[in-house]
Amino acid sequence: MPGKKVCIVGSGNWGSAIAKIIGKNVAGSNRFDPIVNMWVFEEEVNGKKLTEIINSEHENVKYLPGHKLPKNVVAVPDVAEASTGADILVFVVPHQFISKLCDQIKPKIKPGTFGISLIKGVDEGPDGLKLISNIIREKLEIEVSVLMGANIASEVADEKFCETTIGCKNVQHGQIFKELFQTPNFRITVVEECDTVELCGALKNIVAVGAGFCDGLGFGDNTKAAVIRLGLMEMVAFAKLFCKGTVTSVTFLESCGVADLITTCYGGRNRKVAEAFVKTKKSIEELEKEMLNGQKLQGPQTSAEVYKILKNKNMVNKFPLFTAVYLICFEGRPVQEFITCLQNHPQHM
Repeated sequence: MPGKKVCIVGSGNWGSAIAKIIGKNVAGSNRFDPIVNMWVFEEEVNGKKLTEIINSEHENVKYLPGHKLPKNVVAVPDVAEASTGADILVFVVPHQFISKLCDQIKPKIKPGTFGISLIKGVDEGPDGLKLISNIIREKLEIEVSVLMGANIASEVADEKFCETTIGCKNVQHGQIFKELFQTPNFRITVVEECDTVELCGALKNIVAVGAGFCDGLGFGDNTKAAVIRLGLMEMVAFAKLFCKGTVTSVTFLESCGVADLITTCYGGRNRKVAEAFVKTKKSIEELEKEMLNGQKLQGPQTSAEVYKILKNKNMVNKFPLFTAVYLICFEGRPVQEFITCLQNHPQHM
């Protein structure tokens, strides 16, 4: 049987870090086609096309400089062409672009294709919350799993040890994904609670913005620990409200839950930009442009989507931390009010 063909949809810092792992793993396995297409949003870097730089120098000089990509990872600027013939689609793009990309990929989908989303964000649907995997599932009519964990891209690219969680209901697909992603330094656990795993990946970014506010205001590690604990409680409560199907606390003890929350509150870009937001008094949009090399911040965006849903359900008061992050980022509330939200937070939910 011919090996399964893998296409990576996206090539930012996380997409490029994952391409390093996938490229190496498919080359060492007879289960996969050795050539991996990676869709790259075409840009010019120093007068050259980014895809040409990646294909000649095997390095994403814009989003993951200093790391060589395996030579079997081929950058393709057209997403329909990149996904042609793919058996496995790996989605790793900012969540704002997923809908449009799926429309372009749809005509190329063949029977039996399945996907996995590494996208940490949520969208707003007609009934409130819309998971990114659901958008992909509905648009492409394929099975979609998710991968979420304490995985800061630069550290994964440096091959520093970390764990991650795959939420997958199909046992056979779970095994294939494990073979595609696992390395000695990138350890995978597969669990069945897809929706909980995915929601953790989105909601922890809101909490990280709160952690950044604390840093900007000069509060210490004790305060940040409180933000992490209260934020985790809101994540669990939100998941229990909005996930169809079982939500067990055990999933929050996997890498996608508490571990991802900790690493993002100490090392992630949401924390970093939120700290700068307090210190510089600039808007989130200005800071994105200055600090993120053109990449989008997920935390404030997710807080806005979550806030709309909570408002529709009359539950804003039950989620004071999520709500405070939204009001400070978008409604001009003074950032000092974040501490008030902690002081008045119910200790148990």
